[in-house]
Amino acid sequence: MRKPLITSLFTNRDYLRLFTAQVSALFGTGLTTVALGLLSYELAGADAAAVLGTALTIKMFVYVTVAPIVAAHADRFPRRLFLFGLNLIRAAVVLALPFIDEIWQIYALIAVLQTASAAYTPTYQAIIPDILPDEREYTRALSAAQLAATMETLLSPMLAAAALTLISFHWLFVGTAVGFAVSAALVIATRIPNARSANADTFRDRIAVGMRIFAATPRLRGLLGLNLVVAAAGSVIMVNTVNYVRDTLDGTQSGVAMLLAANGVGTMIVALSLPRFLDRLGARPVMLTGAATLIAGLGAAVALSAVDAGDWRWGGAIAVWAVVGAGTAAVLTPTGQVLRRSSQSADRPALFAAQFSLSHLAWLLTYPIAGWLTAAGLTTTWMTLAVIAGIGITVAVRMWPRHDPAEITHLHEAGTIDAARLTDAARVGERLYRHTHVYVIDAEHRRWPSQGAREHALVA
Repeated sequence: MRKPLITSLFTNRDYLRLFTAQVSALFGTGLTTVALGLLSYELAGADAAAVLGTALTIKMFVYVTVAPIVAAHADRFPRRLFLFGLNLIRAAVVLALPFIDEIWQIYALIAVLQTASAAYTPTYQAIIPDILPDEREYTRALSAAQLAATMETLLSPMLAAAALTLISFHWLFVGTAVGFAVSAALVIATRIPNARSANADTFRDRIAVGMRIFAATPRLRGLLGLNLVVAAAGSVIMVNTVNYVRDTLDGTQSGVAMLLAANGVGTMIVALSLPRFLDRLGARPVMLTGAATLIAGLGAAVALSAVDAGDWRWGGAIAVWAVVGAGTAAVLTPTGQVLRRSSQSADRPALFAAQFSLSHLAWLLTYPIAGWLTAAGLTTTWMTLAVIAGIGITVAVRMWPRHDPAEITHLHEAGTIDAARLTDAARVGERLYRHTHVYVIDAEHRRWPSQGAREHALVA
């Protein structure tokens, strides 16, 4: 009997070590998320949201600027030693965080930490196709990575909540450092091939490929709107949870972790149940439903913030945080599928890097709003984010066509495509050929065919 492919992935020792290293780093990062919010509250009190919003804005700025540069130059580094060194840097930074006593020190250390993380992520992502050259195994590896990230959103806050009943939140930073140290040890024990040189492409060319595919593909323009919805709702969770629990609900450190865990529970439930709905419904309706769920969650949060205090608000907050987690999973889980559907295999790393940067650009907009606008109150802040989410879902609905086939019958002008690619095409004019195939933006298909340029569409 043939082994399931998702299981056979883990018979590859190098992939198993790298995957375990990534999981270890993810759980360390999850503990830092909880600890950083509590550290901000310890140093800034009621202004913690502004401090946390600024720190996370720095993180997003670094991700948007550093990650694509590293992705474009990934072939220039000895990747095993590079990842090892980045993990050690991250471990050293988080060990320093418990000892700071000034807010500016948070910003400086977060800048260093996230620069290392922004360099680590695209390098790690570029290694996986080299270790798993089989297309089906690579697809399952993407699913495994998404599942690991989903598990982290659930388990890290739960682990933090349990730990905070026994120890100070400062010790969570030690747990993070241990996670990065384990990740470094696993990386150095892995056989990682150095990248093949891509000197034929310029830096500008490699940066531009993914952005060009995004700009020209209607469903990916819709994805940009969905990124904005996720960022608007997620900023409430990431930035405002600590102040909402401590100041509005009069909760403890464990209460902060508990509310974050509720968000993770919502994410986990949807992520595990989604595959069968995706197969039946397709990505667009699932992702738009997720976006609508996020907007409903934001609306409920606004209502929650505007009512007087009461014990029942704990139950309401847990429900709202879980709903936001569920909506987030419904949008993010199919994203990899949409990106794969929209690119040739050779262009896929560039497209994933573009999504990485563009999605973080949305967070770069919403994090400072969630942090700095809290001086005007949580109701005003969350209403503003709800409006931004409304704009995002409007963009998604308008840009991503309801009828979105994989195969498109379109016209080629002679000389614009390799003649060998037209062997199954029908000549319909002196210089025009009618051709049907799975359509993606690439070197020979630089524009999406307009209705006037295609005869009809076929669903693959």
